Amino acid sequence: MKHTEDTEEQRDLMEENEESEELSEVEEEHHVKPGDKPLSRSKTKKTFLKKRRAQKSFTCTQCGKSFSSNHSLEIHMRVHTGEKPFACDQCEKRFSQKQSLEIHMRVHTGEKPFTCDQCEKRFSHKQSLEIHMRVHTGAKPFTCDQCEKRFSQKQSLEIHMRFHTGEKPFTCDQCEKRFSQKQSLERHMRVHTGEKPFTCDQCEKRFSHKNHLTDHKRIHTGEKPYECDQCGNCFKGKHGLDVHMMIHTGERPFTCDQCGNGFTQSAHLRVHMKVHTGEKAFMCDQCEKRFSTRSGLKRHMRIHTGEKPFSCDQCGKTFSRPSHLKEHLTVHTKEKPHSCFECGKSFAQLTYLHKHQKIHTGVREYMCFECETTFISAGILKQHQKIHTGEKPYKCSHCDKRFSQSVNLKTHERIHTGEKPYKCSHCDKRCNHSSDLKTHERIHTGEKPYKCSHCDKRFNHSSDLKTHERIHTREKPHTCDQCGTSFYFKTHLTLHMKIHAVKKTHQHSRRSRSLGTRDHQNPLRVAPAAPDSQPAIQEILSRNPGNPAHGAPPGNANQPFTIECCPSERIIDRLPANQRRRDSLQQLRHRRERTRSQEHPNASTQSPNSG
Repeated sequence: MKHTEDTEEQRDLMEENEESEELSEVEEEHHVKPGDKPLSRSKTKKTFLKKRRAQKSFTCTQCGKSFSSNHSLEIHMRVHTGEKPFACDQCEKRFSQKQSLEIHMRVHTGEKPFTCDQCEKRFSHKQSLEIHMRVHTGAKPFTCDQCEKRFSQKQSLEIHMRFHTGEKPFTCDQCEKRFSQKQSLERHMRVHTGEKPFTCDQCEKRFSHKNHLTDHKRIHTGEKPYECDQCGNCFKGKHGLDVHMMIHTGERPFTCDQCGNGFTQSAHLRVHMKVHTGEKAFMCDQCEKRFSTRSGLKRHMRIHTGEKPFSCDQCGKTFSRPSHLKEHLTVHTKEKPHSCFECGKSFAQLTYLHKHQKIHTGVREYMCFECETTFISAGILKQHQKIHTGEKPYKCSHCDKRFSQSVNLKTHERIHTGEKPYKCSHCDKRCNHSSDLKTHERIHTGEKPYKCSHCDKRFNHSSDLKTHERIHTREKPHTCDQCGTSFYFKTHLTLHMKIHAVKKTHQHSRRSRSLGTRDHQNPLRVAPAAPDSQPAIQEILSRNPGNPAHGAPPGNANQPFTIECCPSERIIDRLPANQRRRDSLQQLRHRRERTRSQEHPNASTQSPNSG
């Protein structure tokens, strides 16, 4: 392919040189003498063409092309024979014409004799200068007949046409991946060779692509030349701006065929697909933990090395990830530029907003294969899976307690150290967790970010909002396991459970007051009752025909007998109403006699005949 392009270019160059030389000869032949009228350029060229057509008698037997001289035909024949007699003494590259070798030598000498009069950029070829001038003039003479897109170079159009035809003529001999451009293949080969020819002169970091180096250098210079016209955000590279613009347009051209999730970049989709396939090709050589991306492994290795290369310029705190530093800087700036359009809550980072919006949309695309619980993010799913595996890789150095997350370990260790790094800016109170500080500061600011969607009531805690909304939804998640009654709030259930505790105590006291003493061997066996209660007991037996003692009154009052009645019910409650009434009158008569005897103590000692 390349050989054909070179031969065609050389042929065109050869013909152009022949035309220029012959045109110069015609101009010399028709050189004006003093007093003669000069020939115009167009007339001179016409005369030249007539002369050339008449003289073209040398024809190529391979392709039928005619030439005006045998020498030109001999040079042309090198196109078919592949002869290249002119060799470069620097790189041994060979050429069919001497002029082509001279042009090539400028690559080694660095000579660039052709200068743009607009921007003073220099070129080694005149044709390159002519193509460059189209940048200033805006000329795009080559048009795609499929989509009408225009190009300044014919070669650019030919490459573009491969998008329509699907042609990918360049194949990697390592992995058989195909490319539409040779330059793309050359860049791809660096993945296999590991070649990184572009080095940063500030930090000596190396890159496989020149444009990656250019973008990297802007980290040192702080330059962000690409600005978003929607929000004013600036970016180091054009690609970063293009990806950012999809936030405003909502465009997500790359869609997962498993869960329908959309992404702004194909690389993000490829990483996401590993969630479904479970592929984790990168393994840590320290703890054998596996990761789906190389960058994930690189970040993980900093846990073992303790490396924290990202430092805050406000307080000097260091971080292992740039995202953590960016998140930390919002503590100093208090900036929260990303707002939820549903509830108005603001966030310091866009990723936090995306996670929050899934609460409103109900999207939970990550599922645990063990218990089929779904989650809104892969990180939360990963934390959840440790419940099933029992994995707790983070160990406290003070008490040997283990944790499944490093953040929980850090929070726990503050119990031992007494550290409270988060200080309230209003009252000097200190907290050992950032969320506790955030909650505390709402006392001073009066902020109530959580709004009820039913009655517009606002709350400063999400848990309070969730509890409140049960009033509207009638949801009663807290159920009594004794009687099945449900409650909105757990506190109400706790109070309700005390009712059951009181009932149990009352029932126990009623059993202890029941008539007679229970036999320990048989709870339904009752000790002998008083003789005066025999008629009443006999009546109870007559109202219990299923009792074995029915119809057979106890012959010996001192012998225990069986009675079927409620265990907690006193026998006195089963006596006839008239019997209870007679007992009550008798008790009242005895009480009056005792009172009278206390008032007249000598009345009982007098003789009946004394009066």
